[in-house]
Amino acid sequence: MIDNFGLSSIQFLLHGLLWTVGLSATAFLGGGLFGLIFAIARALGPRWLKIIVGTYIQLVQATPLLIVVFLAFYGLSFLGFYFPPFAAAAISLIVYSTAFLADIWRGCIEAIPRTQWEAADALALSRLERLRYVILPQALRIALGPTVGFMVQIVKNTSVTALIGFVELTRAGQLLNNMTFQPFHVFLTVAVLYFLVCYPLSWWSEKLKERKVASA
Repeated sequence: MIDNFGLSSIQFLLHGLLWTVGLSATAFLGGGLFGLIFAIARALGPRWLKIIVGTYIQLVQATPLLIVVFLAFYGLSFLGFYFPPFAAAAISLIVYSTAFLADIWRGCIEAIPRTQWEAADALALSRLERLRYVILPQALRIALGPTVGFMVQIVKNTSVTALIGFVELTRAGQLLNNMTFQPFHVFLTVAVLYFLVCYPLSWWSEKLKERKVASA
């Protein structure tokens, strides 16, 4: 049992930080995969598909992440689907990330000038080839800044999963505080660890946006 805040306390928090980074990576990869599919569907799909995807995006964006987490952990159990904390946390954050990344990337795809589509069409490229070789590479350059910026939100929002017992950085801080009764030391360290992860991402996001503006 930890009685005083020291090296062992920091090691405990670093272990929680590893779970935060792992959960963030899982949410980003899963949300990125579905987000790309949804973005293409909403930007280029038939009207009925655009309505379905748009409804999903608006519904998730209008729902607090905490509610999504509770639905994944508590709500699905009433339907006979029980997920351990990490799985429930990953599912809820993937659902959340998909909605926002799809909206970001849909806007980037639609930002490509129509002349680019026409030029690709003049080269007799198929619709898939136009996306792969002409549209998506250009949309990727536009999307880099806001996508990296959203990664910061994912990292910070993992703290919500502490409420279902998943021991990421925030939950590790809560447990450590219960053992040491030194909230200033504990949560100051937690804040510093979040800063060390989030600030480089924020800085990178701003640099990417500046580079895009300079090259425009």
